[in-house]
Amino acid sequence: MNAFSFAQALTIAGSDSGGGAGIQADLKTFQMCGVFGTSVLTAVTAQNTAGVSAVQMLTTDIVQAQIQAVREDFQIRAFKIGMLGTAEIIECVASALADQPFGIMVLDPVMIAKGGAPLLQDSAVSAMKRHLLPLADILTPNLPEAEALTGIAIRTRSDVERAGRLLQEAGAKNVVIKGGHLDNSQSRQCTDWLFLQDDIIELVAERYPTQHTHGTGCTFSACVAAEAAKGADTATAVQTAKRFITAAISHPLNIGSGHGPVNHWAYHGGNGGYPAQVPQDKQAV
Repeated sequence: MNAFSFAQALTIAGSDSGGGAGIQADLKTFQMCGVFGTSVLTAVTAQNTAGVSAVQMLTTDIVQAQIQAVREDFQIRAFKIGMLGTAEIIECVASALADQPFGIMVLDPVMIAKGGAPLLQDSAVSAMKRHLLPLADILTPNLPEAEALTGIAIRTRSDVERAGRLLQEAGAKNVVIKGGHLDNSQSRQCTDWLFLQDDIIELVAERYPTQHTHGTGCTFSACVAAEAAKGADTATAVQTAKRFITAAISHPLNIGSGHGPVNHWAYHGGNGGYPAQVPQDKQAV
């Protein structure tokens, strides 16, 4: 038997008809990282760079059926969770993962679209904290999401540290708090903070003045999952994702009249779209 297989990852998220976020962004990112991507759809959205005009949630039966179909036929080493939308879907996904997880779990707690449309019902926030945070290997909230999950108003670095540790106490093993919104997005640099079990790593990049940032959170978390699927440890996966998203933002495609998508072609430091092989017994940690 071949001692190697192609790295495979899974995204559980909603669809973006504009192609910049959600399932579409995740699969583009997987491809650029050299990872074969599979998907479980939770919702269909009608959106473009100007905003979201409609959202249709899928039933829990079809969500569960998709998860089972992927489980039966693929060797998923890492996966990411994005838009879930309702407490019922959160509970469905958590139940499906409790006994048979897909390797490393990256949780992106998607709550609000770039244009401001809510993507997570208020009743679902407590369900996410109760059912999914304890399962997360890597949690990737932006500042507003971290505030919603912790109840802390985050204004300073000490606020960030307090929020990160609270999220770990809630069950997430490792937490990345993305600081793009800090200082009202006016600082010259963007700093993210990675909270490991016994360390804090700052990830700093230049801030680029562009409105074409649609899909940044989805892309970042998808890259973390892709790198984990190839066997990278948490710090390495997150650092690669920081480089990936910085390249994607700093080379805008200038598509659309509103918040345009980031450029998934921009990063060439990984496999350049070619599939990565991993040993059969290689486990991401």
